[in-house]
Amino acid sequence: MPPPYARPCCSARSTRSSPRGCGSSPHPTPTPTRPSRRARSFRGNSPAPWESRALLGLGTSEEYGGMGRLGDELTKVHLGIVHEKLAYANFYLAQLAYTCNLTAPLLERFLPADLAAQWVPGIVQGEHIVALGLTEPGSGSDAAAMRMRARRVDGGWELTGEKTSITFAPHAKGLITFARADEYVDTDGTVRTGGITCFLVPLDATGVEIQKFPDPGWKPLGRAAVFLDDLFVPDAQVLGDVGGAFRMVMSEFDYTRSVIGFMSTGVARKALDLTVQFTKDRATFGKPIAAYQGVSFPLAEAATKLEAARWLTYRALSLADAGKPYTKEAAMVKWYALDVSLQTIHDCIITHGHTGYSEEMPLQAMLRDVSGLEIGEGTPQIQKLIVARSIIGREFTG
Repeated sequence: MPPPYARPCCSARSTRSSPRGCGSSPHPTPTPTRPSRRARSFRGNSPAPWESRALLGLGTSEEYGGMGRLGDELTKVHLGIVHEKLAYANFYLAQLAYTCNLTAPLLERFLPADLAAQWVPGIVQGEHIVALGLTEPGSGSDAAAMRMRARRVDGGWELTGEKTSITFAPHAKGLITFARADEYVDTDGTVRTGGITCFLVPLDATGVEIQKFPDPGWKPLGRAAVFLDDLFVPDAQVLGDVGGAFRMVMSEFDYTRSVIGFMSTGVARKALDLTVQFTKDRATFGKPIAAYQGVSFPLAEAATKLEAARWLTYRALSLADAGKPYTKEAAMVKWYALDVSLQTIHDCIITHGHTGYSEEMPLQAMLRDVSGLEIGEGTPQIQKLIVARSIIGREFTG
């Protein structure tokens, strides 16, 4: 995994750079106070209790090594804060935590206890990843248009179809995916209608093929298409009710869109802090460039807009914790927070000049990574449509 955003490799005062000649980051990474997992594994020790309930287990019960389920002590606001802090330090780790903190609680909730014990602790302890697979070549924002089929067979289901743009798929042990179940006859002879259904698919199973994509951003995470060819999935690995997954997906979008907003502002705040320090160090015409309003005013505007975006995100997640609707606010967060974050990072690149355009600085990676966040969970156009429907009415907006 690349180094976190905290360590730019170019001096503010020179066009020359080398790993040994770099200036210290204004936000250096703290020295670890505990031995790493790898160090302990060399000594043969088992994971310490603090690690088995760390940031990959938010929302997972302590029984499976997590920090506890969402409730009075652990709220969605807490989860948002954690993901923003992680994204400030390293976006890739934030994205890992975001995925694990979605999949582990989902598997704990719906898998039989024996299967949950096989899958959930490994996610929480960072031993394996379970990816989420919703998008298809012909159905992105229109999730109800998915074409992957699930056919009822003895003891389970056969899945056939393609999922695309699946983050972590090249590295994942399993995939939580969604397919349209055909009409079927239940064990009591009743004809059931089927519908969109959620399945846990082991990615090392026969009938699975993965095709990795070359991407400009998210490089350590990986993205791929996943092809399923008559893949058998037993009934025990059906998550929730047959035909009930669409509501499950839609109910999570408001939360995930809000957390994505926090991750984007975390990255943008890091870019802004690096740039503020740069403007103090970089001198032209005998004084730091921070003294020029053409430099300082855009930074002031970015700081103001980022703070507004953050408080909008707090508002959305606070409504969620209060049990109130927040679809409109989550959609506002998803387009506005990312728009502000991208503009902030872009302005930071311009302020750094030719240094900002170099890949030895983290700003280019930040811009590419946050750009990817705009697409997942619904594009800006989808979010604005949701907001428009909320404030104007669907009968007028369609």
